[in-house]
Amino acid sequence: MENHYKLKNILSHIIASLKKQDFLVYFRKISLTDITENSVTFGTVSSFMKDNLEAKFYTTVLKATQNEFGPHITEVSFVVDNTIDNPSNTDAIDCQTFYKESQKSSKWAEKKAQREWVSPERKGSVNSRYSLINFIVWADNQLAFSACEAVTKNPGKSYNPLYIYGDVGLGKTHLLQATGNEIQKKFKDKKVTYTTADKFITEYVTAVKKRNVERMREKFRDVDVLIVDDVQFLSKKEQTQNELYNVFNILYDGNKQIIISGDRVPKELTELEPRLRSRFEWGITVDIGRPDFETRLAIIQEKAREKEFMIPQDVAEFIAANVTENVRELEGVLNQMIAEYELTGNTPSLTRIAEKLQKLSFTTDILWESRNSGRQRATTSIKSYEDIIDAVSRHFWIEKDGILGQNRKKEFMIPRQVSMYLLKTKMNYTYERIGNIFNGRNHASVLYSCNKLERLIKKDKNLLYEVNAIKDGIGI
Repeated sequence: MENHYKLKNILSHIIASLKKQDFLVYFRKISLTDITENSVTFGTVSSFMKDNLEAKFYTTVLKATQNEFGPHITEVSFVVDNTIDNPSNTDAIDCQTFYKESQKSSKWAEKKAQREWVSPERKGSVNSRYSLINFIVWADNQLAFSACEAVTKNPGKSYNPLYIYGDVGLGKTHLLQATGNEIQKKFKDKKVTYTTADKFITEYVTAVKKRNVERMREKFRDVDVLIVDDVQFLSKKEQTQNELYNVFNILYDGNKQIIISGDRVPKELTELEPRLRSRFEWGITVDIGRPDFETRLAIIQEKAREKEFMIPQDVAEFIAANVTENVRELEGVLNQMIAEYELTGNTPSLTRIAEKLQKLSFTTDILWESRNSGRQRATTSIKSYEDIIDAVSRHFWIEKDGILGQNRKKEFMIPRQVSMYLLKTKMNYTYERIGNIFNGRNHASVLYSCNKLERLIKKDKNLLYEVNAIKDGIGI
């Protein structure tokens, strides 16, 4: 039983290091079979899984094992555990079940932590999903990020007011709300209020109608940190501007922190009252510029990781090269790609994303990758059945002879069925011809294999993803 708890700890470290898809696909079931002074041996369900873990995740497993047992462990190994499915084997863990349980546990802990530092009156003011940790910094937002970090350490005394400006979709809202979250975490006694110019206008108009403007003033006077987003929308709202001016003066005189964002520097907000614009310039004014290619690539990869979605490197690079205006557009393209995969099962490919970007009126060039990096596109044209079998062999990391042979173990059966299915559905081979390729199997055997795989991919999203990845890799 002790080994069972140690294995759970190791898997927890592995989950933290891998994408959800990788963990669920390659760590189906695992056990601890042997522990020596310098090495640990893990059991797997098949030689196929064993080979994949050794080839792709050896370093990850070794580091996780060292975290549990100590640095004296210098080696890990994998064997096929024939007792892994035996209910009496208490040292075996079903990784899919373990992952679900660990996610429930982490979400509960996160909610508990939030309850500990977010007081009831602050709930809903700042969106907790924004943080400085997941804000990606590049050259043209470094100063804004550093200023926000400084404010979180000493609110009301460093850079007050802090005015951040830049075009739409570059992360101003993320940075403002992340700063508010960080201040709430560090200073539990401080009241942080985030609002947009539109909400401030609405709140003021409602207060005037209900004749309780003084109550609204008391609410804002009571805050320790006031964050106002998109102040340019106060244009032509003279009474609301006057109210914000009064609130600003009261908070500033009380050494309360004020953070503001707009789409231009204060002096260019000519639609606002001069006295309000001058207040915005009392502290520090910093801008956020557009991200470069490397930053856009990092952003889309980080967003995909947050959403637990596997995006091929060439597709991520292609999007980063063509979606250049702002972060919001990058995230929008990614969301459409995820939605298409969830609804249709189609994995991202250069061809699909190029078509998608053209429909969305982005300038695209399908040859961008090969022209800029010197690499050939991943897709190739099919010449014969051998191309499909080669692709399946590479994807599942097994020899072609294992696919074509008679071995009925699962690690060979699935790749064999995938090969037959693709030959039938994409090459239009007859069942008889496919049977001849696979060492003279009869018509009924091939038909059964194709039908079985079709049923499996309707139930198993991981298998569907793998089949689509093979199809995309060979351009079918």
